[in-house]
Amino acid sequence: MSMEYGGILGLIILALDIWAIVNIFGSGASTGAKVLWILLVLILPVLGLIIWLFAGPRSSRAAI
Repeated sequence: MSMEYGGILGLIILALDIWAIVNIFGSGASTGAKVLWILLVLILPVLGLIIWLFAGPRSSRAAI
């Protein structure tokens, strides 16, 4: 039973990381900053996502 929950949790984290990377690409940050944020999310999927949620660049659409 724990394998099911681990797999579902892994898929949720993967989906959230992909969502974060798409939002990083759409942000107004410099190219260098985008690369660093994407590397952080890829290397540390859970922690990087949490850090990005609080301190990462926002998309230009979210600034409205």
